[in-house]
Order: sequence, then structure tokens, then C-alpha cells
Amino acid sequence: MYLRVVSESLQPEEISVRLGTGPDEATAIGSRRRPQSPPRAHATWIRHVSAAGGPGRPEDLEPVVLGWGPEFAAALGRLAGSGDADVSLVVVQELTDPEDPLQKGIFLGAALLAWLAEAGASLDIDQYVYYDCDAQRGDGDPGQ
Repeated sequence: MYLRVVSESLQPEEISVRLGTGPDEATAIGSRRRPQSPPRAHATWIRHVSAAGGPGRPEDLEPVVLGWGPEFAAALGRLAGSGDADVSLVVVQELTDPEDPLQKGIFLGAALLAWLAEAGASLDIDQYVYYDCDAQRGDGDPGQ
């Protein structure tokens, strides 16, 4: 999970000034992924949501986001409200075992939703499915 701020007019340093804190990673307007790539048309400012013990489920990471505090949420909300940037919380879910109940569903609590509303943030859920249906069936015959 990570918080992403995207702007077509502000560089990452300007976003940091407006938010009162720096990113974990950022890309600047005009920068290139590779020398032959076109210049980026927007800046990206990212703060990772991480907890001890690994990636965790979204509900396990809620306290981290809430721990950033209401002042940070309000600063994000002012930035989003100005029209100078878009703010989103990105949840990445990888599904590798269809039988694992911990890999099913994404639960977000009311406190986190209220924090996101204050931040003017959208929610972006990216799900990636990595499992072989034939292996799950156990017969190895894709025709059945």
C-alpha cells in the first residue's frame, strides 16, 4: 500500500513544501525512466505504507496511515482541493492461492475512510492474480 500524489504543475520538492514532509520516492516532471523514454509530463510523490513483519493486509496497515496524523491529511486535502495535484491511496493485492481466506477481500475501516476523505484522496485498488487453475484442479488436463 502507498500514498501517491501526482501533479502536472508541481515538482516533488514543491509538493513536499506544501505537505510539510518529504516522500519515500519521487519522480520529477521532465525526468525520464530511460534515456530513450519521453520526458514525464507529471511529477509523482510517493509515501510507502509499511509495517514491521512485511507487507501485511490493508487492515493491518491502517494504523500506519492514521499515524501520519490529521494535520498531514488536512495538508493533502488542501493540495488536492487546490487542483494542483491528485491524491490517492493505492492498495496492491496479490492473489496466489484461491483457497486462502486471507487473500480474499479488502477491508477498510471507517477511521481510514474518514482520513482519506480529509485528504481528498481517491482509492486505487490494483489486484494481481497469480495461480494456475490446472494445478489447483490437480489433474493437469486443461480440457476438463
